Amino acid sequence: MSDHLVVRIAEIVEETRDIRTLRLERLDGAPFTPFAAGAHIDVVGPTGVLRQYSLASAPYENDSILIAVKREPDSRGGSSALHEVAVGDHLKIGRPRNLVAIAEGADRHVLLAGGVGVTPLLAMAYDLYRRSAPFELHYFARSREETAFRELLEERAEFRDRVRLHLGLTIAEQEQVLRDIAGTLTADSHGYTCGPAPFMEQVAAVLGERIAADHVHIEHFAAAEVDATGDTAFTVELDTGESFEVPADRSILAVLEDNGIEVFKSCEEGICGSCVSGVLEGVPDHRDNCLSVADKAGGTQMALCVSRALTDKLVIELY
Repeated sequence: MSDHLVVRIAEIVEETRDIRTLRLERLDGAPFTPFAAGAHIDVVGPTGVLRQYSLASAPYENDSILIAVKREPDSRGGSSALHEVAVGDHLKIGRPRNLVAIAEGADRHVLLAGGVGVTPLLAMAYDLYRRSAPFELHYFARSREETAFRELLEERAEFRDRVRLHLGLTIAEQEQVLRDIAGTLTADSHGYTCGPAPFMEQVAAVLGERIAADHVHIEHFAAAEVDATGDTAFTVELDTGESFEVPADRSILAVLEDNGIEVFKSCEEGICGSCVSGVLEGVPDHRDNCLSVADKAGGTQMALCVSRALTDKLVIELY
C-alpha cells in the first residue's frame, strides 16, 4: 500500500460469534479526515494480507473510525488474522474511498442490509439522520444472536424509530418483505444494499421493478465470477501514445505493470475501485463489482484489473 497510515486498535467489540468491530485511532491522537458515508478503506493486518472494509462510524465523528470484520471460514489470512488482534495492536490503513454514495434529491432512502453488510449502511444512516432526510434501515439476519450492532440499532436515537429487523426469514418470506418495501417507493426514491451476493441480487431484482436500475446502489464485498474461456487478445493504448498488446490470459493492469507503468491498485479483484481509469476510445467489457450500472452504461470508465475489451482496441487515461 503506497499511501498508508499506521493506526492503533483502541477498542474491540465481539458483535456476534463471527463478527467483531475494531475502533481505530491515529497514533498521534489527531482526528481523521471526515469521510463520505459509504466509504471503505484498505486494511493490512498482521499477516500482511490487504483487504477492504467499510467504515461503520458516523462520518462527522472523526476522533476514531470503526470497521466490522466477519471471520470467513475460507479466509486466506485476512479476516482470521483480524480476529486474533488485540487492543493496542497496530494496523496499516489506506485513505477512505467511495464507490457508493448517498444520492442527492431523493424523496426517500431505503437501506437494505444482509448480515455484516450493515456496516456501510450504518454510516449512511448516521449521515441521513444528520441531514434530516427520510430513511429506513431494514436489516436481514438469521437470528438476534447473529445481528451485529443490535443494541446500537435498537437504542440509539438516530436508529431506534427507523430500523426494522427481519430475522430468520425464508427466501420466500424475505422476497415478500422486499416487495412490501418496494411498494412504498416512488420514482424519486433510492435504495442501497450490501450483504451476500444472492441477497443483493434479490434486492436489485425486486426494487428494480419499482425504481430505475441506477437508483439501486450496491456495495460488493466479493469479486464477480467470470467465464474467461472465450477471452481474446486486444490492444490498449494510453493517452500518451504508448500502446501494448493484452494477451487473453493477462489483465490490462498486469500488462501495464510489466512495462513499468505505475497504476494505483489494491484488491485486484474488481471490488475496491482503486485502478478505475478513463476510457477515451473503444468499448470496455465490464467485469467488476465496483462501478455502478450508470457508470458502466456510460462506457467512460473501467477497472483495469479485471475488465477487458469488446473492441480490438481501447484508448485509456490513467487517473
